[in-house]
Parts: sequence; structure tokens; C-alpha cells
Amino acid sequence: MPWNDPRIFQLLSLFLLGCGLMGLISRRTFLGMLISFELILNGAGLNLMTVDRFFHQDLPRGEAFTLFIMGVAASETAVVLAIMILLFRRYKTIEEEKLRGLKG
Repeated sequence: MPWNDPRIFQLLSLFLLGCGLMGLISRRTFLGMLISFELILNGAGLNLMTVDRFFHQDLPRGEAFTLFIMGVAASETAVVLAIMILLFRRYKTIEEEKLRGLKG
């Protein structure tokens, strides 16, 4: 398998993006949605790194954007996990369907 071909990495990033979108649509719990969203962000980061590595080698823009995406993903994960802990403590569930009817 030639590792100098960008199509391999772009197909892998497309696969990660597709798995993330499928999981985001089909998951019922917030934890499953969070994992699926992380797959989407990882696919986007891999695509940015691939484009930067194979097409724009002189400027490290892809690495900078990927580091930014990783930082945003880490902070988003911390906030969502904190919200999930609070929801579970208060309502004893983290299923999105059961929490949908809550008002206030």
C-alpha cells in the first residue's frame, strides 16, 4: 500500500466522516452522539492534514487548523460531559428521547 498517495487518507477521512454522520443520526444517547461528533471532527482534521501534507507543503496551515479543531473538540467534550453528569443526577437518564419533553 503506497503511503505517498493522498487518496488513501482522503478515503479514510471520508469513512470517518460517514461513520460519524451515521452515528449522529442513529444514536439515542448523548454519549453516542458525542462519540459520533468526535469521529466527524477527526475526519475533518485528517482531511486538513492530508491536503496540507500533499498539496501545500510550504505553509503549515493544515497543522494549525487541526490543532485548533483538537482544542475545540476537547473543550466541547468537557462541557458536554459536565452537562451529561448534571442531567443524569437530576433526571436519572441521558437518553435524548426521554429528555426531549422537558421544559424550563
